[in-house]
Amino acid sequence: MTTWEYLTTPLLIHNTAAILNNWGKQGWELVQVVQGPEGGLVAYLKRPVTSEASANVGLAAAEQAARQFEGGQA
Repeated sequence: MTTWEYLTTPLLIHNTAAILNNWGKQGWELVQVVQGPEGGLVAYLKRPVTSEASANVGLAAAEQAARQFEGGQA
């Protein structure tokens, strides 16, 4: 049975393709885009978990994306 890890990330309307392509290169598949609680777009992505290490990589990527969105830093 496939085990999945999930990620949510904000989408900047002027840079949507670049954001999604970046996540796609890391193995993430877009599941859905919805309007966020503050009016922006939020993407929901998933990818199969192959090991404990890959799950941790996903968490690190999500943390980095959140820092970039919140503070504009990498």
